[in-house]
Amino acid sequence: MKETLTDEQWRQYEAQGYLRLGKVLGDEELAVIQRRMDDIMLGRAPLDYSRIAMQLDREPGTGKPGPQTKGHKGATLSYRKIQDLEYDPNFLAYMQKPLFRHICARVYGEATPVACYRAMFMNKPAREGTPLIWHQDRWRNLDRDPLITIWTALDPATIENGCVQIVPGAHHTLINPSNPSGFMEPEQAEELTRDAEIVFLEMEAGECVLLHNHLPHSSEVNNTDIPRRAFSACYMDAATVAANGDRFNIMFGAGAMQPEVV
Repeated sequence: MKETLTDEQWRQYEAQGYLRLGKVLGDEELAVIQRRMDDIMLGRAPLDYSRIAMQLDREPGTGKPGPQTKGHKGATLSYRKIQDLEYDPNFLAYMQKPLFRHICARVYGEATPVACYRAMFMNKPAREGTPLIWHQDRWRNLDRDPLITIWTALDPATIENGCVQIVPGAHHTLINPSNPSGFMEPEQAEELTRDAEIVFLEMEAGECVLLHNHLPHSSEVNNTDIPRRAFSACYMDAATVAANGDRFNIMFGAGAMQPEVV
């Protein structure tokens, strides 16, 4: 696997707001990550679950996603989101691949320490899943916007099972700047997509894509018998501060987390 991008690839990313990186996870590495994710959902992983935020795709008795809170919610493969996976050595090692270090250095600067805003498992269980309306990734609790996410398919991502949809090139402008969460009003989404060429990011398991966080995207439910699992890592300038004064785990630079001691 290449550990750097070409100038042409960078030009494509800067113009379009996304870049397919190809298969970054080899078959054996992918199998390890897949098994680890199942073990985390089923409560079998040797993790401190009090540090891990977890959200069920369907809260019992409601049919809707449950709250995303710290701690295990029961042995099931029907979680919607699991965050704070930088505390798992397998996911942390993946997040610190040389290619991702190169990307972060190009975006934030060679000498800039880079932190993780979120290391998140995203899941659309078979015949379920929650639709995600059009939005640009922004977070109201931060003093600046993180700029990039690397999204990795852990299962084949298809139109039928709710792959990510994007509008290439629409990342240069904030569409709903008054909403710091980045979600669009229905009329804004309609105007965005009316004449746009929407790209469906169909991917094989192990493939990943670099996304600018302001690139508008959405996804639908899973209409198939296989899950649509993915791992999403958002990287940011380590100088970023949350509204409560918190700072974030460092991925690259002085004080970076180490998989062997996490």
